[in-house]
Parts: sequence; C-alpha cells; structure tokens
Amino acid sequence: MTDLLREVDEMPLSVLDTPASSLHDILGGPTLFHLAGQREPALFVSVLMHGNETSGWDSIRQVLRGFRSGEGLDLPRSLSLFVGNTAAAKVGVRHLPDQPDYNRVWPGSETSGTPEHDLMRQVVDTMAGREIFASVDVHNNTGLNPHYACVNVLEHQSLHLAALFGRIVVYFVRPRGVASMAMAALGPSVTLECGKVGQPRGVEHAAEYLEACLHLAEIPSHRVATHDIDLYHTVAIVRVPPQHEFSFGDGQAEISFSRNLDTMNFRELPVGSLIAECNGALRKPLDVRDEQDHAVAERYFRVEDGRLVTRVPVMPSMLTCNPEVIRQDCLCYLMERYNDHLADAG
Repeated sequence: MTDLLREVDEMPLSVLDTPASSLHDILGGPTLFHLAGQREPALFVSVLMHGNETSGWDSIRQVLRGFRSGEGLDLPRSLSLFVGNTAAAKVGVRHLPDQPDYNRVWPGSETSGTPEHDLMRQVVDTMAGREIFASVDVHNNTGLNPHYACVNVLEHQSLHLAALFGRIVVYFVRPRGVASMAMAALGPSVTLECGKVGQPRGVEHAAEYLEACLHLAEIPSHRVATHDIDLYHTVAIVRVPPQHEFSFGDGQAEISFSRNLDTMNFRELPVGSLIAECNGALRKPLDVRDEQDHAVAERYFRVEDGRLVTRVPVMPSMLTCNPEVIRQDCLCYLMERYNDHLADAG
C-alpha cells in the first residue's frame, strides 16, 4: 500500500490562511483530515485533484474559517477533507509530468499500477470503514461554462445533492476513475464544476454549497421533480489526436479552431455548425469516443471543403482554448438532454 497519504485528526488553523500553492510545503503531500463535528457520519470533500483548480481549497478554507471557535473548529457535521495533488498545486499545473491525473486513478479506473492508484484505494477504503454522509469533489474548468454539478449514478439522493448546487446537472459514466464515481459506492456523491480559476463567484458558490451540506440533517430520498433541474447526459468525449497540430484562429495549423470556441459550451448547436477549419487532406481531425469507448467521430462530425462541421445537433461542454488541457485531457464532451430519464432514477 502506498505511503503517499497522510491521515490526521486535526487541522492547525494556520493552514486555513495558506494558499494552494503553499500547501505542499506544509502538508508534504496528499492529506486526509478527519475533523469532528456535532453530527455523524462525516461529509467527505475532496479538493485539488487537479493542482491548478484551486476553487475547492479556497472555498473549504473559507467555510472552515467561519466555524473557528477559540483554537479549534465547531462544525455542525464531521468533515473528512481530502487535499489531493499539493505538489502540482505548488507549481500551478494540473499534474506533474511524472504523475497520472489524480482524477483518473480512483477505484474503477481503466488504468492501474501506480502509487496514486494505491493512494485513492486507501482513501476509499478508509472512508468505507468510517461511513460518509455524502461526497463532494470540487473542480474548476478552463473554458466558459456555467456552474453545474455532475452525478455518476441516477439515484434520488445524489440528484438532490446536485440540485442543491444549481439547476444544471450532468450525468456521466466516462471518464472512469474519477473521485465522484468511486465515492458513489459509499453514498450520495457529486462533482462541482465552479467555472474558471480566479473567479470569486466560483469560490463563493462552492463555499455556500459546502456550508449548506454541513448543516443538512438529511438528504431527501424522494424523486427529484423534473421542473427543478435541467439534466444532461454526456454521450461522448472529444479529443484531438496527438499527431495533429492545432491552433486557435490563426489558420496555420492542420486544425484551426475559433478563438472563441468555448462560447459554444452548453449551447445546442444545429447541424452544420462550424467547429474548425482543417487542412484539405485531413479527413479525421478528431477522435470521438462514446460511453463504450467506441470510435464514433463520423456520427457527430464531418469535413466539408476543409471545414469541420456538426453532422447532427450537439451540445458541447468543457470546450477549452487551453492547448495544455486539450493535450492532457480532452477538447470537450458532447451531451444530450436527459430529463425524460429522471423517472428511471432509483
């Protein structure tokens, strides 16, 4: 079993005044805090799964500062706080070159064999032994997106937990190995997407949500009303193959996306919408994979006279103009409206 994880039962209040970039110097690596509160079981919160997504840490320390009492914390509910990739946070990157993505190596991942896989298994096993009230994993994204919550199972309590963050809820089963999917085996579980790093409203929204979760006595188990949420289903992941060069707006690379590509997020794009200008000889500029990891690019896109356009109506999310994120993760996800499936929730 890995020795990457530190597990402690108290948090020095000075840590709450520490920015994400300085946490590694104090914590030394991934740390799981178990902080006692008035109610059990604990709310599990994970932050900094990606070192450059700091709204989670900023929001939870804001919440905890509000519960200061003398030299300690007076929490309405116990909290287990997992602070993830502090080494990447120190230098402001998603993950270091020699690390896997911390949010792709949780139990259920399609990969294995690294110390980080062992680390996340240890976190899940620890929380399985302690029980959880609910699980919340806090993230940012790099493109223009509304704030929204994600679930990995269609069950009533997780949907209620998601709707507490806002109307927009996204259901996905890929990528595998994410924190929220692993923790869903232990209780209601969500991922929060809080917009771009550095936007104060993202921190404030997550802080309001986490404080509300700590005050909850229970999570409703009845059906979520269809009119209370806008539910979407992620049907495909879109990547740029590593052999293809791309750019934004200059027309020099094999694939030239619009400079404002991310303004298409959460918009229903009609057939024929322009995604990119392509080199005339390029026939398959994108790799698109469905939930079964089947190649389905031709289902969604076609190239016409050097123009990459949509073949069917689509709604993208997480489109980004950040080349590093595109190479490390993906260009975007494709979604469909899914409210008709709320009746199928367990």
